[in-house]
Amino acid sequence: MGELDGKVAFITGAARGQGRAHAVKLASEGASIIAVDLCDQIASVPYPMATPEDMAATVKLVEDTGARVVAREADVRDRSALKAALKEGVAELGRLDIVIANAGIAPMTDESAWQDVIDVNLTGVYHTVDVAMRPLIKQGQGGSIVLTSSVAGLVGIGAPVAGSLGYTVAKHGVVGLMRAYANFLATFNIRVNSVHPAGVNTPMIDNEFTRSWLDGLAQQNLGGPDMSNALPVQTLEPEDIANAVFFLVAETGRYITGVSLPVDAGFVNKR
Repeated sequence: MGELDGKVAFITGAARGQGRAHAVKLASEGASIIAVDLCDQIASVPYPMATPEDMAATVKLVEDTGARVVAREADVRDRSALKAALKEGVAELGRLDIVIANAGIAPMTDESAWQDVIDVNLTGVYHTVDVAMRPLIKQGQGGSIVLTSSVAGLVGIGAPVAGSLGYTVAKHGVVGLMRAYANFLATFNIRVNSVHPAGVNTPMIDNEFTRSWLDGLAQQNLGGPDMSNALPVQTLEPEDIANAVFFLVAETGRYITGVSLPVDAGFVNKR
């Protein structure tokens, strides 16, 4: 018996990284999973994004826990496609209880990246909550929504290039969405919170481009982000974030809403 037996979780960006960790953690606690990911490349993103093969690996890991999973390829920038994917998942699995708006990119490049990072990391989060809150309200049994922000949503880190600034702006915007939705949805017993990871050991961070970008900022003295944590750990693991998300969506978090939760090894407190 798991704490989330009978629950259904809708997770974006589920093909790998934090999204995969959320799917596996919640599945291990008994939840069925609606997994969504673009599984394609965005032109302004200079590192390899998730693939259909990554999604297949997530599906297998979820199924290995004994949970059911519906996986769909959809772009969070496309509200209609996202709504259709969710509708298909709910039709097959029967309900919706948990929403994890996790999909995100970190292009950190020039002007071409600004709109893409805003569209994915902010508008995509809005689309996710917008299409999911209606079935939650209609179901009438409450629910829990967690938005993935970042430490960049709580402090003013970022280099003076469009992609990096766009990332920080989008992640700050997620906090505004969270707070507004927490107030609006409270009357329906739907809780809304955000999590704010420091650097996490995922392909979005652990890739040749991002490593060289950070090294280049240091060498050029461009005022790039100091990514060091207070605790003596360089990066967190995806499972660390998934454990925090589970705390929020489970009974342990039943009275927690409107909260920005850093999972950051002391990164925010250090600043």
